[in-house]
Amino acid sequence: MNRTLSIHEFSKISGVESSTLRYWDEIGIFSPVMRNPENNYRHYSPAQLPALNFVTTLSELEIPLKTIAELRAERDPENFLDLLEKLEKQMDMEMRSLRQRYSIIHARRELINMGMKIDLNEISIMHMEEQAMFLWPRNAYKEGENFIDALAKFVSHTGDLHINLSFPVAGYHDNIDSFAKGPDRPDHFLSIDPIGTYVRKPGEYVVGFARGYFGEVGDLPDRLKEYIRENEISAAGPVYTVYLHEEISTADPDQYLAKCSVAISKKRKGK
Repeated sequence: MNRTLSIHEFSKISGVESSTLRYWDEIGIFSPVMRNPENNYRHYSPAQLPALNFVTTLSELEIPLKTIAELRAERDPENFLDLLEKLEKQMDMEMRSLRQRYSIIHARRELINMGMKIDLNEISIMHMEEQAMFLWPRNAYKEGENFIDALAKFVSHTGDLHINLSFPVAGYHDNIDSFAKGPDRPDHFLSIDPIGTYVRKPGEYVVGFARGYFGEVGDLPDRLKEYIRENEISAAGPVYTVYLHEEISTADPDQYLAKCSVAISKKRKGK
């Protein structure tokens, strides 16, 4: 413990790069026990390892070097606890933000990936898992208004409604008749946000796809109704219109890809 170590030796046993040790010495955060008067080489003592651990631990916590310098000279359990509590609150906010960003990425990745695998002309029965969403207030349309008009009304109020438009937005029709009558006039909008309190129930759904701008689904409502009739099954709304590909993943509005699904309430045996 009484012998001194060169900067390279101390770096090796401490795991801190020599360049970092030099920088910390220059700014007064952590200095060697002595310098050789002949060559100005730095010399450290093994007894300095606890003091070094103070600096490395706080650096790992991303505490600014200025704060480390202030704490190094005068610190006690009380003021250090106060610092840790502030850091903990800050990290809580950062983790919430990170979880939200992850949820947005996950939701969009799943939709885009699904859209790259579907058969555009196929209508089929799919099992869909339970999914939490954020149900927006009921839309009120004036004469001539449609999907975009209703959406625009709410965009300016997303802060009041605590809606994050970075999540994919879906259309919601009360039932298949409402969908067939006005596919471009959903009764509600939904955000595919996992913190939402609305839950799409798990089960079997009749599913079809359409390309085109928001609300433009062509003859898909008629094809869905025909499929339901031919297969002697009953639909129990609502109808969900989720855009697998939209402005985030394609620059061409004509290439937007909608997935429309309606739950099956019953299905005859053998079908």
